[in-house]
Amino acid sequence: MNNIYIYILIMATVTYLIRAIPLTLIRKQIKNNFIKSFLYYVPFVTLSVIIFPDILYTTNSIFASITAFIIGIILSVKNLNMIITSVCMCLIVYILDFIIPII
Repeated sequence: MNNIYIYILIMATVTYLIRAIPLTLIRKQIKNNFIKSFLYYVPFVTLSVIIFPDILYTTNSIFASITAFIIGIILSVKNLNMIITSVCMCLIVYILDFIIPII
């Protein structure tokens, strides 16, 4: 039982250090365009890596999920609202999951 408190302390320390070290080491404004663009896209890439496997394997059919994913990309490129894009993707998955078992 005492080991769990040690694990929690270690996790808290590591989490704190990951957030505190950049704040203490980098005091000036970042002027390098490559580093700025890299830091700009990190949250988007991280979110994509977390969400993408769930997109493929949450439905009954991988065909339905890939089709909805492609439609979602197309609607996003056309700068449609995020809610409209999400609703369209959900409807596509629902319709294809309903149709595919019949075929």
